[in-house]
Amino acid sequence: MFDATTDYEKNLMIKIAWYYYMENMTQQAIADQLNITRMRVIKLLEKARQTGVVQFRISSSLDFRRDLETKLMEKYHLRDCYTVPTNPNAVSTNDTIARAASIYIADHVRENSYINFGYGDTTSKTIEYLAKNLETAVSFVSLTGGVGYYLPKSESNIFNAKLYLIPSPIIMSSEQMADAIKQESSVQEVTNMIRLASMTVVGIGSMDDSATIVKSSILNPSDFRLLAMKGAVGDVICHFIDKDGNLVDTEVDSRLVSVPLSTLKELENVIGVAAGKHKLHAIHAALMGGYMDILITDEETAEQLCQI
Repeated sequence: MFDATTDYEKNLMIKIAWYYYMENMTQQAIADQLNITRMRVIKLLEKARQTGVVQFRISSSLDFRRDLETKLMEKYHLRDCYTVPTNPNAVSTNDTIARAASIYIADHVRENSYINFGYGDTTSKTIEYLAKNLETAVSFVSLTGGVGYYLPKSESNIFNAKLYLIPSPIIMSSEQMADAIKQESSVQEVTNMIRLASMTVVGIGSMDDSATIVKSSILNPSDFRLLAMKGAVGDVICHFIDKDGNLVDTEVDSRLVSVPLSTLKELENVIGVAAGKHKLHAIHAALMGGYMDILITDEETAEQLCQI
């Protein structure tokens, strides 16, 4: 029998545990945000430890958004979905989602696995967290050119992974140059590894000023505006898609050094990592296009996706 009081307390407990252990919020800040007393925060944190909600990571078996995730899986034909509490005071939503993605991947990765990674800020942060925390030996394979975007930002020798990167820029100056570099043996060696991966992690880019592809000066603002005028609502591994998830075929796409979306569709265990109101229509389009099997997002984005 469903007990609303028990369910509410469990959801609250998991939110508090996430904010405290993963967002590094103080007990008082959590109390203020959730409009409860600090003493209740302390008691629920203790209960979380006693009941196994908090171990070395937040237990996925007690997912506080199971119903919401089920709706998303049914609506978009996903194999799995993982949502985390939305933190309105978070400095970076991308950082929160990257933490969640690293937890999910660590739970599912096997020894000596290959993991494909796409370009983007969230995926870059995910690589950082995985590289620092994975105890299992893995290999990371890039889905696009742009070597620097896949390298760890921290200086250390704790990077517990092998990197296989496509040695080229993401966008070439012409279609002919893009075609030529794709034929290079060093590029083909990496792209041949992509189908060996046990999972693939991709971000989803938006069409606003915060888009990484523009902030990183990979794409100039005029080309970006032209893509929007042609119906682009976002991008997946730098391929721009319309509201239905179809490729927006432009001159920009012909200059890309990136795995085709058709190849992405053929891969198993493709994980999309993205959240936020500004990315809502891009995430919806990527899901409509069938480019991913698993979605990692926050609860607010998940609720909005269910309502579209």
